[in-house]
Amino acid sequence: MHILFATGNKHKVSEASEILSHLGYGVEQLLIRGKAPELIEPQAEGIEEVAISKIKQARELVMGTELEGSIILAEDSGLFIDSLGGFPGPYSSYVENTIGLPGILQLMTPETGRRAEFRAIAAVYIDGNIFFGNGICEGEISEEISGEMGFGFDPIFIPDDGDGRTCGEMSSMEKSSISHRGRALKAVSELLNPPSK
Repeated sequence: MHILFATGNKHKVSEASEILSHLGYGVEQLLIRGKAPELIEPQAEGIEEVAISKIKQARELVMGTELEGSIILAEDSGLFIDSLGGFPGPYSSYVENTIGLPGILQLMTPETGRRAEFRAIAAVYIDGNIFFGNGICEGEISEEISGEMGFGFDPIFIPDDGDGRTCGEMSSMEKSSISHRGRALKAVSELLNPPSK
């Protein structure tokens, strides 16, 4: 099966391709006239609403084109920090672009807990239906930025399922095996192609 990923983030396309190729899916970035469409992210309370909005926008863009019958994947994710009341949550992309990783670390004080989790939801449109897969990766916020791998908040997030390194210090294969996005994509792929018993 061939899937078009509606995202402007090539890192996400690579991660999805790495995960889903093992399950028999080819993943490519959705391109309209050679460019990734700029999808509007609604300022919503939950990441589910954002993923659904992205699917709807992508469907409108491919209507009447040769891509109309394509399987479309959209995803949204966020970093939820317990001591900050779940901030930045669904606003993670905006927060990363405005205050960045140093800004998040400045919000954390020695007195505040550092527990956090990444959450992702993957939505796949196929034959008039939308399937959802959720993924969570629990961990904590590091005290300093560490690592140059990955993207987003990876260099300040230490996953519980890891070995004490940040996601930014892990290879893409190490990270995708435990990441929130990896888990969401695996969950949605199982809905599309349930494992035989």
